[in-house]
Amino acid sequence: MRTHTRNSIQLKALFLWLCLSGVISTAEAQEPTLRIIETNGINMRIAEMGEGPLVILVHGWPESWYSWRHQLKALAEAGYHAVAPDMRGYGKTDKPADVEAYDIVHLTGDLAGIVDALGEEDAILVGHDWGAIVSWNAMLLHPEKFTALAAMSVPYNGRGAASPIDGMRRAFRDNFYYILYFQEWNMAEREFDADPRGILSSLYLSPDSPREEPEHTDPARGGVGWIPRRGAAVGLPDWLTQEDLDYFVSEFSEAGFRGGINYYRNFHRNWEITPQLTGMKVTQPVTFIAGEEDVVIGGQDAQQLTERLNRVVDDLRGVTLFPEIGHWVQQEAPEETNAAILEFLETLD
Repeated sequence: MRTHTRNSIQLKALFLWLCLSGVISTAEAQEPTLRIIETNGINMRIAEMGEGPLVILVHGWPESWYSWRHQLKALAEAGYHAVAPDMRGYGKTDKPADVEAYDIVHLTGDLAGIVDALGEEDAILVGHDWGAIVSWNAMLLHPEKFTALAAMSVPYNGRGAASPIDGMRRAFRDNFYYILYFQEWNMAEREFDADPRGILSSLYLSPDSPREEPEHTDPARGGVGWIPRRGAAVGLPDWLTQEDLDYFVSEFSEAGFRGGINYYRNFHRNWEITPQLTGMKVTQPVTFIAGEEDVVIGGQDAQQLTERLNRVVDDLRGVTLFPEIGHWVQQEAPEETNAAILEFLETLD
């Protein structure tokens, strides 16, 4: 690690300690405070700013509370208590050993437990990527706890007639697909733990970010992991500083990748243990936000996504797509994302 990188991380740690110890107030620092709470039987680190109605910001893979650094301040300034946890398996939050400890019942229970731990009756959810998946399910499994949802990048389809993993295996057969790769025990985490900067820098890019040619182009699964198939990044996108990337890398260097990968290992289990969700619709207010170039939405426009979501959501209050923006929407387009979230919040009673 370069000296200036190490120093910046040390300064950030000192700064956060000063906030936690009360030497610097949150208002003066304009930085979130970080602390550990107990929720659903685990210790969870949360970042928080502001006072008012509770808004929980739920990150995806491979991310952390830091993915919401731009939203925490904006929500706090708008009069909300913004809370961004390190989800189970990430950062300074506990990392249970059992794969089943990362199923959707545990993950949604963690969010419900945050509400209780903070002494609130309910909360609004904002979820991105896997955080959106968990949040969609939390709206259904804990409707008494969550009053509204801003979902990002991953729309809800309802509970399918068959296991999603079975469908992926039929679709990809012997070809490489990262979610199927993640089903192989200790393969992906061993690869990523050995090179956290390599995987993160190849993922945290915009759609037009330049890349080197991939080292491996054979589509067959073979014995090759994911990093050689992606093509290394040529520089950083303009929305990600070197300090930002260093922080993410330091977090995953310490925590490892297994916890987050275990979310994917529960796709089949989640389907098995939630038959009660068949045909259920989300009744609370919802908005959907994504980048137009996000591969997850598969090129669908706002009208197509609206029609799709109206099949599973009773109170859809809008679909917002940002041109030329990819998957990391709240980091790639923070001001636009903040405006869309706040506009949605203003529609709530």
